[in-house]
Amino acid sequence: MFRADAAGREAGISLLDVGPGRAVVGMTVQARHVNGHGICHGGYLFLLADAALAYASNSYGVSAVASGADIAFLRPVSLGAELVAEAMERARTGRSGLYDVTVRNGDQAVAEFRGRTRQVPGLPPPS
Repeated sequence: MFRADAAGREAGISLLDVGPGRAVVGMTVQARHVNGHGICHGGYLFLLADAALAYASNSYGVSAVASGADIAFLRPVSLGAELVAEAMERARTGRSGLYDVTVRNGDQAVAEFRGRTRQVPGLPPPS
């Protein structure tokens, strides 16, 4: 699935770890990620968290997509920051899943994300 994820790859996201219902991804904040205030654009923080959600929710070998998500931006992130997003499954019932993702810069949480997923049997399975 990582090889096929052009959006994440082009944004500089790397897959660090994955297992049943969990995933860890990373990204170094580069000039292309910075907004007019000189800090990481929230859209890239959301993309990073969403990538962690995607890998965690697809870790069972059944295609799943996000059905909704919310994010709280806790503190600004500077150019050069080494971000890590860790997704953890909170519930999985039938075809629906609920995941929490914490985005950290070192030991500091910079964003909290909650995502909802839905398994879609018609999609090709993640590889």
